[in-house]
This record gives sequence, structure tokens and C-alpha cells, in this order.
Amino acid sequence: MSDVQDYKSSLSDAAASRKYETFSYLPALSKDSTRAQIQYIVDKGWNPGIEHTEPANAVSNYWYMWKLPLFGETDVDAILAELEACHKAHPNNHVRLMGFDNFAQSAGTAMVIYRGTSV
Repeated sequence: MSDVQDYKSSLSDAAASRKYETFSYLPALSKDSTRAQIQYIVDKGWNPGIEHTEPANAVSNYWYMWKLPLFGETDVDAILAELEACHKAHPNNHVRLMGFDNFAQSAGTAMVIYRGTSV
């Protein structure tokens, strides 16, 4: 039998045990790992988009869009700056990065970059 670990979740502690998006079951991404994931989005030709929401609403299908998607943006530093600006404007919200695939007309990836706090 493999050593697969049980994911400890509970309704009594939903805020701490909920997971969101691609990397939420892993430890938090380092700055270098985040940069590498953004570079991957750029290399795939996907359009980065930034969204945010209150932690209480994170299970909803609707997140608030931060500006328009960054159509054609290839500068990783510019994308990181927009993520940081969104986080500063909404410090208690989850902030996620989307990678929109024009050909599949869907999100190729989504990852929470900043986790919000319950207030």
C-alpha cells in the first residue's frame, strides 16, 4: 500500500482546511517558484489574468477581476507587480493568477498567489 496521506479537512475549521486551485495542496510557492509558474504561463502563450475574492466567498464560481486580463503581457516582473498591487489593494482577499488559453477558450491554469485572512 502506498504512503498517501489523508487530507485533514473539517466543516468546523473550514477556513483553515479549504484548498483552492492548482497548488493548494502543496506548501506555499517560493518567490522563485511563483516566477517559474508565471514564466510557464507566458511561454505557453496564455494571457495572465488576476482575480480576487473574500475568503468566505472563495468557493463561489465568481471572483472579482483585477483590471482586464493582461493580454499579450510577456514581462514576468510586470505580472508580479500587478499581483502585488491587487494584494495591496485587497490585503484580506485571496488573490489568484489565471492563465487563459485562447485556443481552448478556457483557463489553462489557476493558482492562489496570496491567501486572504478572515476578519
